[in-house]
Amino acid sequence: MAEKHNVEWKEVWKDEYLNWICGFANAQGGTIYIGIDDSGNISGLKNSKKLLEDIPNKIKNAMGIVADINLEESEKGEYIKIKVNPYTFPVSCNGKYYYRSGSTNQHLTGLALDEFMLKKQGVTWDGVPVPGEKIENLDQTAIQLFKKKALESHRLDNKTLSVSDEILFRNLGLTDGEYLKKAAVLLFAENPEMWIQGAYIKIGYFGSSDSELIYQDEIHGSLIKQIDSAVELLYTKYLKALIDYDGIQRTETYMLPKEACREILLNAVNHKDYSKGVPIQISVYDDKIYIWNDGRFPEMLSADNIYEKHSSIPYNPKVADVLFKAGMIESWGRGFDKIKEECEANNTPLPEYEISERGIMVLCKPGEKYLKLLKKYGLGTKEENVPINVPINVPINVPIKLEKIIRDRLLSMDYAQKKIERAIQIVSIIADNKNVSMEDIAKNIGVNSRTIKRDIDALKEIGVLDREGSRKTGQWIIGIE
Repeated sequence: MAEKHNVEWKEVWKDEYLNWICGFANAQGGTIYIGIDDSGNISGLKNSKKLLEDIPNKIKNAMGIVADINLEESEKGEYIKIKVNPYTFPVSCNGKYYYRSGSTNQHLTGLALDEFMLKKQGVTWDGVPVPGEKIENLDQTAIQLFKKKALESHRLDNKTLSVSDEILFRNLGLTDGEYLKKAAVLLFAENPEMWIQGAYIKIGYFGSSDSELIYQDEIHGSLIKQIDSAVELLYTKYLKALIDYDGIQRTETYMLPKEACREILLNAVNHKDYSKGVPIQISVYDDKIYIWNDGRFPEMLSADNIYEKHSSIPYNPKVADVLFKAGMIESWGRGFDKIKEECEANNTPLPEYEISERGIMVLCKPGEKYLKLLKKYGLGTKEENVPINVPINVPINVPIKLEKIIRDRLLSMDYAQKKIERAIQIVSIIADNKNVSMEDIAKNIGVNSRTIKRDIDALKEIGVLDREGSRKTGQWIIGIE
């Protein structure tokens, strides 16, 4: 006989074990043996007959339920077996609620108790109605974005989407009578934090150490927009694309494949416990990314089996359903498969998951190619780890300090981030070939010559670029004034 997560051994009966019976009843059921020590050895009972009469009455009086109680006999003595079935309704023990989780018996209070009560009623947190919020107050651009995505993904047809918002939300299961559900507020409210604290994503760039927070951003607004905005910000401001050349073929290598990052964030959103009031947090370092979420996976998932085939049970199923219909989730249960496929295709290590009571932590490490480029071009070292305003798409042949100057000076001119990236690309191309023409630069980047001329004029204005000689026979000069 072995003690498991749903089995307890006790040498003698104590009335406090009623709490354990309550915990089993509220979870998956379980068995308590009275008269067996912690090592699984039968110690026997002297008062077994009396206990056989007393325990059922104690259970009934404290909880109002019935347990299957039997007296077992062996050569070493008698013991009592108390088999507790799981109950579909909440069971209290003398007015308190307990829940068996793993090998511990938890006393449920506060938010944990609220969540437990909802679960027993067949209601998830994101399915709870929000009095006071109305459809007409929602972000119409977010609703239109959902319709566009759902139509493009062929998850919903035009007929289904060409109805009033009231009917659409009812069909999506986002209303409860006259009230919107929390999922609707999260997904489509312009400011969901008015109702749900911590419903946003926080990103920080730490350089090479935890104590070195260089800059940070917060992404607020409707959840349907947040995910795309977070991915876009990460890959235009926080994650460096190390540029290399295979012959004349230009390649960009990121620390983490973009689609894998998107799936990780979608998992975080679907499994986040929004009742805790804590945002999703993304910490970016020179050589790793941490994504933390105060959320929970289903009990059958662990760090060891997370990439194995499993059913999809999102913590926020109504949120997940809308994201699925919008085509943002490829298919139920496919998120981890997608992460695995993207990482394997890009020779990037699988993200490492740590699941605990504190939440879900994901560690993303770069592949060998990225690490070699970091080392080759001196990036990520203490000397080169200069705080920069917008570390996007770092060309390997533009020194970091020059890049910083370009960014700082163009930002002071209110230059847009995309334009800054393009300007650095221009300097990178010129560093390779000081005789290159504006037409060739434009062709390489994929824009027209007029755009390149405007960027070059800006680079001249900030004192980084100059031209010597004629248009046909002259050459570019890169310098710092």
